[in-house]
Amino acid sequence: MSQSQGIRIGRIIGIPIYLDLSWILIFGYITFRLATDFGQQYPKWTTPQQWGLGLLTSVLFFSSVVFHELAHSVIAEHYKIKVLSITLFLFGGLARIGREPTQAIQEFNIAIAGPVASAFLAAFFFGLTLVFPGQPMVEAVATPLYMTNGGLALFNLLPGFPLDGGRIFRAVVWGATKDFVRATRVAGASGKLIAYGMIAFGIWSAFQRNWQGIWLGLIGWFLLNAAQASVAQVTIRETLTGLCAADVMNHEVPIIPGKMSLEEYSNEVLRTGRRVHIVTSDDRLVGLMNVAALSTVPRDEWNMNSVQAVMVPRDKILWAAPEEPLQRLLERLMAADVNQMPVVRHSEEGSANIVGMVTRDAILRVIQTRSELGATLTSR
Repeated sequence: MSQSQGIRIGRIIGIPIYLDLSWILIFGYITFRLATDFGQQYPKWTTPQQWGLGLLTSVLFFSSVVFHELAHSVIAEHYKIKVLSITLFLFGGLARIGREPTQAIQEFNIAIAGPVASAFLAAFFFGLTLVFPGQPMVEAVATPLYMTNGGLALFNLLPGFPLDGGRIFRAVVWGATKDFVRATRVAGASGKLIAYGMIAFGIWSAFQRNWQGIWLGLIGWFLLNAAQASVAQVTIRETLTGLCAADVMNHEVPIIPGKMSLEEYSNEVLRTGRRVHIVTSDDRLVGLMNVAALSTVPRDEWNMNSVQAVMVPRDKILWAAPEEPLQRLLERLMAADVNQMPVVRHSEEGSANIVGMVTRDAILRVIQTRSELGATLTSR
């Protein structure tokens, strides 16, 4: 995930944790509401006590959201599905994974882990109120936490894709039909229905000045966009079915020497329009150079640095095989946040030869062309 997608605050079990800028708004609002409620319920408390416990409760609430997403992530990692990041944002949390599950049971187990984790926390915080009866500070913090975690568990079980319940629903349909695309479309339709219902309730709540209902409507709008995006991803998957890297790769692989200066490389890019090059030294492959690497060096230092000093070294280059399915290749490009990947063919002798280059733009052009052609054929 790029920095533009959030502020990185740390790493848990190897997974980067990010804060979206929208999170700051909701964190501040929740802290303010809790501090205000504590002031009304416990008027004898001092202002620092009210705000201190409000801040603590907010931190524990968002820690609960991280715990919920970590539960998904641990199960995903168990199935060798790489978790790229977890982001806290306005509407909660989101775990970003490198690829979709390959089996319905994987989807089910990953999805159910989140609500189970939230239900566990609800039981834990409720247990605190029983273990420490008559302790107002414990009760003040634990009560909203067991209620919100319980509500989070129940809300996420709604069969509205991409909520956890929607993913569980997709897993069930997937398991019954053995058709991932059909299951996603059915779950996506269910998600849209629930989202429209929440949006309608939010609009009605606006006339009633019910702010919590308005918030539910905003969540519905977010779910509607997410459900539409999920169905669009399935459309892309269908569009790329049967295609592999060899079908879209550019057979012309530009080569440059490692001793070339960055100034010379920039001129080469401007002259040819090519944004990625293979770097060689004494006819040996040593790395890959692109415009992104060039941009990491200040303009006034280009004459003083060579391509070999800033290139992606050979051992860190991501490769694609000619027969790799295009859908899987696109997922890898997006997961690694790179725009191009060399295509390598391995000979029986064990040598590796670069036979082409696949770019994200080339794949997107194929998607656009095949979609337009499909629409034209359908309209006939």
